[in-house]
Amino acid sequence: MTEVNTDTMDRMNGLIDTFVETNKPYYRRVFAHMMQAPGYSMTLNWAAAILGPIWFGARGIWSWFLGVLLLESLAYIQIGRGLFGDLGRELRLRAESITETLALRREQIAAAEESGASSLDALKRAAESLEVALADAQGASDAAAAGGVTYVIVGILMLLAIKGAVAALANWTLEGQFARWRSDRNVTSGWSQTRAAIAFVFMAAVVTLSTIKFSRPDAFEILGTFPTNRDWRLNVGDGVQAVFDWTKTSGRGFFDSLTFGMRSLLDAIEVVLVQTPWPVVGMVIIMLAYLSAGARVAIFTGAALAYLGLLDFWEKAMTTVALLGAAALISITLGIPLGIFCARRPKVFGVVRPILDFMQSMPSFVYLIPVVAFIGSGKPAGVVATMIFGSPPVIRFTVLGLQQVPETVREAALAFGATPRYLLWRVDLPLAARTIMAGVNQTILLSLAMVVVASLIGAKGLGEDVLEALQYAAAGQGILAGLAILFCALILDRIVAGKSNQAK
Repeated sequence: MTEVNTDTMDRMNGLIDTFVETNKPYYRRVFAHMMQAPGYSMTLNWAAAILGPIWFGARGIWSWFLGVLLLESLAYIQIGRGLFGDLGRELRLRAESITETLALRREQIAAAEESGASSLDALKRAAESLEVALADAQGASDAAAAGGVTYVIVGILMLLAIKGAVAALANWTLEGQFARWRSDRNVTSGWSQTRAAIAFVFMAAVVTLSTIKFSRPDAFEILGTFPTNRDWRLNVGDGVQAVFDWTKTSGRGFFDSLTFGMRSLLDAIEVVLVQTPWPVVGMVIIMLAYLSAGARVAIFTGAALAYLGLLDFWEKAMTTVALLGAAALISITLGIPLGIFCARRPKVFGVVRPILDFMQSMPSFVYLIPVVAFIGSGKPAGVVATMIFGSPPVIRFTVLGLQQVPETVREAALAFGATPRYLLWRVDLPLAARTIMAGVNQTILLSLAMVVVASLIGAKGLGEDVLEALQYAAAGQGILAGLAILFCALILDRIVAGKSNQAK
């Protein structure tokens, strides 16, 4: 038993020596102490305390490097301000401003005395008040300038406290990295002179520049204002505008065809939802809710539709759903096949993923700029903007769902002779159906979130009422229209969620 423990200890010591590379006996002893009980064990690493962020950088613990660097920089800034900082700067500038104002008042007093103006007494009282304020500002400036010792003491105390905390936490963080390194040799290990040099240069730059900026704000103007030229932005903007103009002119046929297709699809959906008798549309929606999610959702759907009708939101709600339906239909029709293609070809998804990130990160209002430039305003533009905003979820969820299909299930299907088409339609898609339907649900809800934004470019519907309420501060009408949009979203969400539950 003793030999087994000895062998285990020797192997552990060998791993520790390989990991730390320097000061091996110390870390053997410290790690052995820390491994005796889970959680934090108190040890002190004075080398880490002295080197501070440089120690964490040399060990490759960069997250702690940044945190400690930030804290120590605050301490060094206080010390720098106390040693050579212009502490009375703001008060001195205030005193100079008061001096200029006081000189102006004295000139006004002299002019009033010559002309015998009735405002002479008021000007004298104002001058007396300015003289008092000037004396106070000058006194406060002198007092602030003399308070440098306080800043130095505070900075030193902060630095000592940070150093103590670093000494107490350094070995704990290193032991945690050692535990991760044992299971994954890609984790950074050892002491690197290159990393130490990088950490030193980074720390010196941050501390020096920050201390100068806060101690002597006027010493280097470049530290406060980024070097730029307004003409650069204007020139780049002109270039982007030229590209837009060329694209619009060259692709006029494509954009006209796109607009015609969007308008035709939208008109077809509006014929079904708007021009069809409202009892028929209402009964179909309620029946769909019942078949999809049950009686409770059907009752809620009926109540929500009654709200839309009784408060005169029916036609606008159906127009909104038509716009949403056109955008969602295109998004889903294009998104699911694209997601299937990306799931089977990771390199393609590596190209598509940044585009999806861009589409999801771009503020919704920004979509309106290129859409209006290429398509113009109106409902087709609203459909395109909504489609761009709502497409990424269905693509991402389709890829995720197909990637989560167990490989063992696919191998079993292939072993029984499944063709690639059979494997996709009878194995992959059924198993990924819940995830894909969650993506469809998110696409529909995100598309509905664009209703108000799309109204800015002429898309009709409930968003128009909300926009008018914002313009005229009609809170009551805005709340009612907002609730109408909410009910539309809830109806669609419950119906789609019901289908995803059935897919389970």
